[in-house]
Amino acid sequence: MPGNSSRKGAIRKTAKKPTAGSGGRVKRGLEGKGPTPKAKDRPYHQAHKAVKRAEKAAATRPRKRSSSDIEWIAGRNSVVEALREGVPVTGVYVAAGAERDGRLREAFALAADAGISLLEVSKNELDRLTNGAVHQGLAAKIPPYEYAHPDDLVDAAAANAEAPLIVALDQVTDPRNLGAIVRSAAGFGAHGVVIPERRAASMTASAWKTSAGAAARIPVAQTVNLVRQLKAFQDAGLMVVGLAADGDVTLPELVAPEGLGDGPLVVVVGAEGGGLSRLVAETCDQLVSIPMANQLESLNAGVAASVTLYAISEARARR
Repeated sequence: MPGNSSRKGAIRKTAKKPTAGSGGRVKRGLEGKGPTPKAKDRPYHQAHKAVKRAEKAAATRPRKRSSSDIEWIAGRNSVVEALREGVPVTGVYVAAGAERDGRLREAFALAADAGISLLEVSKNELDRLTNGAVHQGLAAKIPPYEYAHPDDLVDAAAANAEAPLIVALDQVTDPRNLGAIVRSAAGFGAHGVVIPERRAASMTASAWKTSAGAAARIPVAQTVNLVRQLKAFQDAGLMVVGLAADGDVTLPELVAPEGLGDGPLVVVVGAEGGGLSRLVAETCDQLVSIPMANQLESLNAGVAASVTLYAISEARARR
């Protein structure tokens, strides 16, 4: 009947105010919602998710990373030397029944002065902890080394209003050379050392010990690709020079008053014998040689780095 139809959208005529049908009730749903948002602005679109993933990755880029394993220093002389040099030992372990000689007593005293825990374990347990090393009843544990990010080294120089001086190592595999270079870098005012992540020495207990504690005062950074990192330094305005026996210029020419020694500088040191790899040498802006008095072909990597850093330090002090 008219007025009583139950058809959707019809209006029942009653004493109350009429109820709107589809023409009114759904009117808002029929209105336009404006232009379609871009794909990257739509929360459920793959493009939006990709943007968010990229933003998260950039925000969470690790500025520092740690080496994976705990290091052990084994042997009485080695432990005493490490404690003397300020290596960051977290625990000194002594085998039960070990003979108490002068070195052991000194290790105990140094550990006590530094607030380092002293633990007594069985000889078998100490063998297991040190992976069968000759420990002579005494070993020290050091934590994984925390590497800086290469960009941190440039930032540190900028914070002090100084021209960056960075040492990069190419194919240096002897941790003692690494430790010696870190020590020289700290002593001659460098802002840090960069080492490759693979096929190179890392900050092991041996490197820590050779650095004579300098590794606690200067950052060491790791890079996945040394060539790429050197190019990044160049893009940031740093001159990259590599040490090579057949260099285009000599070290005295580099640090001469009209030279480049006092500018933003990266010094690349290669392995003894092999020297710089081809790609690294090609990336360097300049190859620098250290003059020799005789036919000696090359210096130890640690010695070459020390000589070069000393010359640069002296040149910068005069200006």
